[in-house]
Amino acid sequence: MDIVLYQFLVEVPLAAAIWSVLLVVALGVLTALVARPERARPAVGSAPPAVDPAVEEATDLRRYAEEVEAAAAGAARTARRRREAWLAAQDALDRAWQAYDEAEAAARRFSGAGALLAPHTPRTPAEYAARERWLHHAATAAHLRGELSIRQLCDVFAHRNGWDPRLHPVQQEVVLARAVRDGKQAGHRAAAARERAAWRDAELAAEAARALAVEAYAAVQRARPVRLPAPRAETAARRTVPAARWRPARVG
Repeated sequence: MDIVLYQFLVEVPLAAAIWSVLLVVALGVLTALVARPERARPAVGSAPPAVDPAVEEATDLRRYAEEVEAAAAGAARTARRRREAWLAAQDALDRAWQAYDEAEAAARRFSGAGALLAPHTPRTPAEYAARERWLHHAATAAHLRGELSIRQLCDVFAHRNGWDPRLHPVQQEVVLARAVRDGKQAGHRAAAARERAAWRDAELAAEAARALAVEAYAAVQRARPVRLPAPRAETAARRTVPAARWRPARVG
């Protein structure tokens, strides 16, 4: 009876101590898990699984090929628009040259008029008023035909830059023809400058379209999957047919 009591008194505290230690350890682990829950479960937004480099490179090449193809198509449309603009500028230049040539021919007819004397008319206020009305009418008609600009017409009515309403209508006709010729010459020069600029723009756009087309073709070729060449027929036959074994020839 004493031995049993002794063992009970000794082993029970030991077991209680062990259980106490285990309980403390369990409480500590539970406290750590509650305080740092991210260690117990995977973090949100963690790194995605690794992607095959070959697949990623193929995707990048395909995306780049699509982008270059779109850029090449846009450059081709721009080149067509620039060429159409250059053709329109060339037509405008041809019309400007024709207008200048006609104005030059009209002014050439009055080349010898400067040596002739103006017709004798009475110099009265009514005569000068008639001359002024003739000049205004002739200049307005020339402006409506597109031969004089609005600025030149304003100069006519303001009697500046060589426009003198006191001159005889014959002399005023010479001045008017020369003014029309000079205006058409300036218009031709401006049209020539626009045509040259349109030509340069068309050439640059065409060169850019060609370069992008070449790059787009190369990008498409790089983006295509690599295909291994099929084995030759003789190589395949050599692989399928076993080689004949060597046997010694019979003697006698």
